[in-house]
Amino acid sequence: MLNFYNTFRSEIIYSIILLVVLFIIRAIIVVTVKKIGKQSGTTEARANLIGRYVTVTLVLVAILIEAFILGAQTRDVTLVFSSVFAVIGIGLFAIWSILSNITSGVIMFFSFPYKVGDKIKIHDKDYPVEAIIEDIRAFQLILREDNGDLVTYPNNLILQKAVTLMEKDALDDSSIL
Repeated sequence: MLNFYNTFRSEIIYSIILLVVLFIIRAIIVVTVKKIGKQSGTTEARANLIGRYVTVTLVLVAILIEAFILGAQTRDVTLVFSSVFAVIGIGLFAIWSILSNITSGVIMFFSFPYKVGDKIKIHDKDYPVEAIIEDIRAFQLILREDNGDLVTYPNNLILQKAVTLMEKDALDDSSIL
């Protein structure tokens, strides 16, 4: 065991430093995302989802850096990543809609002007929707129409359509009638 440690001492030390640095970066990003979530009035579940996305990204970066720490050559890593990305690219082309919804969900976390409880009108020529936002998830918005119908609206479409926030006074007046 001592011989193993002496042989790979620098790799072990660099690996430990890498893990500590990435753990600190992850903690800072997760705390920042949660603060942004609280300021914008989003749910804690959405902030946790973004935190998971950050964790997965940092794990992939850690694997890449660890390969170099352990002595992999650039051409070897390039070959592996290009092969993996080719296979993933073919698979992801088939599920591009899911990826666009996830990406839209991340964008909506940071810059969506509406929050849970707001009544919105989506100006869609095929299916116009006027409803209250019940939940904002990774793939879709959950909306409740005035007649009680539940509508799920894909995140990627909500970013492509014009959306109007219904005024709070109009909501209060309609509830009186």
